[in-house]
Amino acid sequence: AEDLSDSFVSGDEDNGRSVISNKHINNEINGNWLSSSSNSIHEARLKAKAKRRLRKNSSKDSGRGDSLSDNGDVVKGTLVAPTSPKSKLLDRKSRLGKGRGLPKKGGAGGKGVWGRSGEVYEKEEVDEKDPNYDEAQENCVYETVVPPLDEGNFEKTVIPIVQEYFEHGDTNEVAELLEGLNLGPMRSEVPSLAVSLALEAKTSHRELTSRLLADLCGPVLSRSDMEKSFDKLLRELPELVLDTPGAPQLVGQFIARAVSDQILSRSYIEGYKGRVDCEYTRAALDRATVLLKMSMGGLRIDNQWGTGGGQRPVTQLIKEVNLLLKEYILSGDCKEAERCLKDLEVPHFHHEIVYEAIVMVLESKGEKTFKMVLQLLKSLSASSVITVDQMRRGYERVYMDIAEINIDVPRAYFILEQFVDKSFSMGIIDVKLRDLCPCR
Repeated sequence: AEDLSDSFVSGDEDNGRSVISNKHINNEINGNWLSSSSNSIHEARLKAKAKRRLRKNSSKDSGRGDSLSDNGDVVKGTLVAPTSPKSKLLDRKSRLGKGRGLPKKGGAGGKGVWGRSGEVYEKEEVDEKDPNYDEAQENCVYETVVPPLDEGNFEKTVIPIVQEYFEHGDTNEVAELLEGLNLGPMRSEVPSLAVSLALEAKTSHRELTSRLLADLCGPVLSRSDMEKSFDKLLRELPELVLDTPGAPQLVGQFIARAVSDQILSRSYIEGYKGRVDCEYTRAALDRATVLLKMSMGGLRIDNQWGTGGGQRPVTQLIKEVNLLLKEYILSGDCKEAERCLKDLEVPHFHHEIVYEAIVMVLESKGEKTFKMVLQLLKSLSASSVITVDQMRRGYERVYMDIAEINIDVPRAYFILEQFVDKSFSMGIIDVKLRDLCPCR
């Protein structure tokens, strides 16, 4: 039998030679044995050669849909899906040609994925045969433990809380923050720390501190904590006097207010009789005793610090501004007037003192008030106690009300023009505000 292998086809066909035989013989083409005539053998050779070419170029042109015609020619077709193994690995589409393009396993599959979003797993049962199983831990309850604050971390943690309270004045927020801390033995230090900070602060802050102590007593602190705290304050008075000379009187007022708010017993002061050697402690207790006796006569200790800042009514602020100006006209002390204005703690209301001062000039008859008010406004403007905006608002209020003021003061327009010109020459106001001055 004649061997019709691939090497035979490639060798003989290229040289144009052929083997003719009219007998039916067994031939092998591409692993298939067949019996055919010479014509069928020739056609089989051509088909085998074309198939070899297709296999050879499959990796380079895998997307081309080539096929064989009946006569063995290669027919170009349309693009088909890649058939090489490499292209199948890179193909992300479904190999079955099914599906809607959704993620595999509904989004629950893939690297680093622990399941579908929102899926709730059942409670895992404990395997008693596990070598790490401990029967004693079966009914254990785990809780978050906050370590108690030591003396070093106590001040770093509580001081910002108190200073922030001076800004917002919400005692409930302070109580929640303190409850979240494990104060431990430092619990009785909270009132003394708050009072010591209030001694160096404003009057309104002392009022806030008294309210804070009254609201903390019960929910957060006990009466015994309050008594221990005030005992410490009385012992530390010699050191507090160095920074705050009026500390004994102020601590005495805090004690009287605490007794009035029922966070200290009335027998607290009597317990110190005959046992006090420090003069500062004695002065503080005497001050508290005097205030409590005055409260029996009608004095309201709950208002001893006053109401600071914008919490006071406007009518009360206007009265205090008028008293301040009258005292200044009598004394002529600009520094004292500036200090009293700062003590009012109403920087948003400073335009009122400008307005009242100019009205006082318009209603006065001599040159003394004219010059003294100019000197006061110049001092307050130079020290920035009264801002440019508040100064402008005060002058504009006078401009708006000058028509009504002129009814009671016939020379009001003339005096106002002189005052405004003098204010501009001294640098109290600018040229724009001066040009807004109304004329009759």
